[in-house]
Order: sequence, then structure tokens, then C-alpha cells
Amino acid sequence: MKYQSTRGGAEALSFEEVTLAGLAPDGGLYLPTQWPRFSEDEIAAMAGLPYAQLAQRVMQPFVGDSLTPEKLLELCEQAYGRFAHDAVTPLVQLDSQHWLLELFHGPTLAFKDVALQLLGLFFEEFLSRTGEQLTIVGATSGDTGSAAIDGVVGRERVDIFMLHPDGRISDVQRRQMTTVIAPNVHNIAIDGSFDDAQASVKRMFNDPAVTDRFNIGAVNSINWARLMAQVVYYFASALQLGAPKRKVAFSVPTGNFGDVFAGYVAAQMGLPIAKLVVATNINDILHRALSEGDYSAGTVTPTSAPSMDIQVSSNFERLLFDLGGRDGAAMAAQMADFEKTKAMRLTNSQQGGAAALFTSIRCDETEMAQAMRWANEHAGQVVDPHTAIGLHAARAIEWDADVPVVTLATAHPAKFRDAVERSTGQRPSLPSRVGELFEREERYTTLSGDYEAITEFVTSNATPK
Repeated sequence: MKYQSTRGGAEALSFEEVTLAGLAPDGGLYLPTQWPRFSEDEIAAMAGLPYAQLAQRVMQPFVGDSLTPEKLLELCEQAYGRFAHDAVTPLVQLDSQHWLLELFHGPTLAFKDVALQLLGLFFEEFLSRTGEQLTIVGATSGDTGSAAIDGVVGRERVDIFMLHPDGRISDVQRRQMTTVIAPNVHNIAIDGSFDDAQASVKRMFNDPAVTDRFNIGAVNSINWARLMAQVVYYFASALQLGAPKRKVAFSVPTGNFGDVFAGYVAAQMGLPIAKLVVATNINDILHRALSEGDYSAGTVTPTSAPSMDIQVSSNFERLLFDLGGRDGAAMAAQMADFEKTKAMRLTNSQQGGAAALFTSIRCDETEMAQAMRWANEHAGQVVDPHTAIGLHAARAIEWDADVPVVTLATAHPAKFRDAVERSTGQRPSLPSRVGELFEREERYTTLSGDYEAITEFVTSNATPK
């Protein structure tokens, strides 16, 4: 299996190479040169497999020769053995049609653990072959940071620098990052939004003054390996609900478009998906893009769902590239114009192609709170704000009676205790496995959003190649 850049200006890489590279040198994102596809019989044969075995089966075509099936299974069993629920991503029924897919049973209580526990092991395996050092630079709108840090803390040959927008994430999210005190972990609070942090990270990947001295790697969903691991739970939940004989719909609370793009990948692999619902908060660039063809960035408005407070959704480029005929030069021109003007019109093929599988719903704070109350009062479930946005979207659509609808529950409600309490009157407790989070020492560096200041800090503290 080889991987190509969405912008057409980078050489094709193997899975091992693309995992360590993160962003392509031409500024694009990597995708497989072709989608592997399972037959209906092959998908049916996956039913009932333990999660680690299912993960190995789904991911092996993407991994190719970089890992043997035996080694990939070993890494999957190691990664998912740390989850608090034996099913890893259990389904919970809400009513006759709606289900929650709980993705928060990992060590940091968010869906990012499903991929990042595995990605840390991939890094360790591949770096042990080369003997090189990797400098991970990432931006987080809340959950990626803690999951990435947990996945690589203490690992040889890896330094991690994680940027978060100062004051714009929950106290639990912040402390899950900043109380990890280890020589290879560096937390940076920047004066600005997540989009500002992400822009600096992307710029660093294309800055020769940095890349000539350091191997810069990614843990954000711009890293293909992370997105690949998220494909698995679409198969896991759909199989439990009758696939491949029955279509299943998914509602996905979305900021950076990675989680829902994993559903698109599952569909390309043959999983029968009736519809993917892109659920956004009031930072609704993706809703406008899918419903009107208008991908124009506005000002980020802070909300009770901070992981979705994003106006530039990196993974959307992957979808536009795939729907636009995989024309790298055209994609590069389209993105260059967007990066200049912060505005883009989708082409007819992009908008029409997306409409075949995707729909979108925008959810405001009132609707989010109503969804949280509904889940609590009618199904006995306490959900976090992001999950509530997905649930609002799932319930706002009239579905055929025979289509089960799965809302991705992306974070444990205790990560957003204040918002949950405001809406439901209940203040969720942190699981005991998190420990005494609020009694631990915090350590982080506060910087301006200035690229030069961030780069100076990283290059002064990272280990060269």
C-alpha cells in the first residue's frame, strides 16, 4: 500500500513512512492511492471478533508490508488492553432506533484514545528500526493533547510539544495534559484559538529551518495512521446492528472532520452506511460547506463544546480531493486560494459527491442543552456537550424505521462537568482510574500565538535527528 499527498507534489510513501511523516512536504495530507475493499462475505466474517482482532483485520490492507498481521495484532491487543471496558467501544441503546457508541473508555476519557494508544506504539516500533528521534508537534482543541501525551509519555526517541488555546478548554482537559510531568512532554498554552495553534503546527512542517534539524511528526488527525484506527469502530458498531445485511447511519459531532471522514473511509471499504451526519455547533463552517457549498472561515466563537470550536477543518481537504477526481494540482490551487482568502466554493463534483453520503445539522447551545436533558430523562444517559450535539442532529432527521442510528459519544461527561451540570442538574464524577487529577502539580509554558516564539521554544527543547 502506498500513500499520496492531496496536493500532488510529494512522493508516494509506505505506511511506515507516512506514519512518521504526518503532513506531506507540499502541505497536503496523505491518503492511500486506492481504497481497499472488503466483500460482503468478508465483512460478515468479522462479526463477533474481539475488538483487537477486528482492528487488525480492518487495518491490515492499509498497513501493507510495514507490519506483519501477527505484529499488528500484538500492537492492537497492547493498545486496547488499557481500556476500561472489555468491549473497548460498547454500544448503548437509547430507544427503538437510536444508539450511543461509547468511545471514552480509554485512559484519557475521549475517542482520541482509540487511535492514539495505537499510534504511540506505531511510533515506538518504527523508530526502533531507524534509531532516529521524532519531535511531535501538535495542536489540540481539548482531547487530542491528553490522549497523545498519554500515548507517548516516557517513550524513547519521542519528544512531544502540544499547543492548546489558553483558557478555551475545560479544566479537566487542561489538567489531563499539564499534570503529566515527564522529560519528553512539553505543554504550551498560546494566546489565540485552536485554528491559530494548528496554523503554527502546519507552518512548522514546511519550515526548512525546523525540518532540516528535526524529524517533525504529527498526532493530530492529519496523521493518516490515527484516522485509520478510527475506521475500526464504524465496523464494530455496524456489525453489531446487522451489517452487512443492514445499513446503519452515524451522527458524528465534528470539528476537524477526522472522525467523520473515518466513516467515509469505512463506506469506501464496503461497509453499508446509510448516511453520515456531520453535527456542528455554531462554528458551522462544515455545515455551510455541505449544505450550501460555502467553505468560508469566520471568527471562532467559544462554546460549551470547545473541541468543536474550529473554523478550519483540516481533514475536509481529504474529502474534497477524493471527490474531485484526486487531482493534486487542482486541490493545491484550491487550498492555496483558501489559505489566502479564507473562502472557498466547492465544485459541483465535490458538493454533489458529498451529498450522496453526508448530510449536516447545526446545533446551538440551547439545542445542545435540550439533547443532554433528553438523554438523561428518557434514556438514563448523561452525555457530554459534544455527544449532545451529535444526538441533537441524529434526532432532528426523519429516518426510515429500519435504519439504526448511531451517535458517536466522543467524551466522558466528567470532562465537561460544568456544562453537564448546567443542563441536567447532575455533576458527573471522574472515573476512579483518572486518579486525583485536581491534586497534581501542573506544568506548562504560556506563549503568544506568534509563530517565531513557538518555534524558538520547540527548537530549544527538542532533540535533533
